Amino acid sequence: MAEEQRGSWFGFGFCGFGQALGSGNGCHAVHSPEPLRASGDICSVSASWSYTATVTRGGRVELSGSESGEAGDCRDAWASERLLVVLRGKPGSGTELQAWTPGSALRGKPLWAQNQVSGTEAEGEDKPGGEAPVGTLPLLPGARAYVNPQPPFCQPLAPELRACRLELGAEHVLLLCAAGQVFSWGGGRHGQLGHGTLEAELEPRLLEALHGLPIAEVAAGGWHSVCVSETGDIYIWGWNESGQLALPTRSLVEDKKTVTEEATGLEDDCSKVKGTAGAENGAQAPFIAVQPFPALLDLPLGSDAVKASCGSRHTAVVTRTGELYTWGWGKYGQLGHKDSTSLDRPCRVEYFVENELQVKAVTCGPWNTYVYAVVRKKS
Repeated sequence: MAEEQRGSWFGFGFCGFGQALGSGNGCHAVHSPEPLRASGDICSVSASWSYTATVTRGGRVELSGSESGEAGDCRDAWASERLLVVLRGKPGSGTELQAWTPGSALRGKPLWAQNQVSGTEAEGEDKPGGEAPVGTLPLLPGARAYVNPQPPFCQPLAPELRACRLELGAEHVLLLCAAGQVFSWGGGRHGQLGHGTLEAELEPRLLEALHGLPIAEVAAGGWHSVCVSETGDIYIWGWNESGQLALPTRSLVEDKKTVTEEATGLEDDCSKVKGTAGAENGAQAPFIAVQPFPALLDLPLGSDAVKASCGSRHTAVVTRTGELYTWGWGKYGQLGHKDSTSLDRPCRVEYFVENELQVKAVTCGPWNTYVYAVVRKKS
């Protein structure tokens, strides 16, 4: 069997703490994708706001940004501002889950540790460029619990949920079960739970609006959520303050209005301002601040999605043909369009097209984006 084609990781967006985004020039932002620097081939990336954890094929986890440190025998890592979690191999068989304070540099004793018995470890997808993981953090191996960024660090799940993926937002949780159904719980004040209300849910609740529709991917942003169906459709809901739902938002219209006035000296005349996405003949479309139900989103050219990830207020999607679309808040270049513009519509990241790269995976930090891509094969 031929060896799987190796690719590279790229990063763009906020790097004000020195996160490994490739440039190394002391800037606070990278506006276009750049190859990551690492001591070995990277197989996974997990980004918090102020630091990033990368795991190499050789099993080393390396921290860059506000925190530094490294450790060996690592299978997976999950970074948050309050907690750094690593899954490390043990002599013989099995692994150990370790929770550290990010500032510990992975030295001394962890805050909490738990043995993971190999017989109960759940099988998962192959990571880009790496071996099949024994679990996808923050979901724990065996899919019976997940990591919580504050005590108690281990939160149990009802076994009947049969979790295969779990995503943590700023205040909410999304869970994808083996049957392709989605459950959500936690804070709901921005509509991020998708149940049609702004109420919190203390226990996992089935997302009835998607019931019967097999879902293949879930992603949780700061206060918004995304699902990708097995057929490649995108459903999105929650907070739209920066256009992260790809729906018209007042803040972006006001930004465009200010830029237009400064450039032309026009008075306060809305008829002179370009319309928002979805508007016709320059007329403003209805503004949407909160979308509490899943809304179907069409990508340009009718592209099908296969992967999705959310930052604090931006969204990224990989298509079946290996293209990357991003939208939402772009102040630090996290959309990858060579500027700091925010967008309320999906826009293709041309860097990967221009360099004949096929995107395979994307993972968003709160204010930045990391992408795994391979050289596109000639047809």
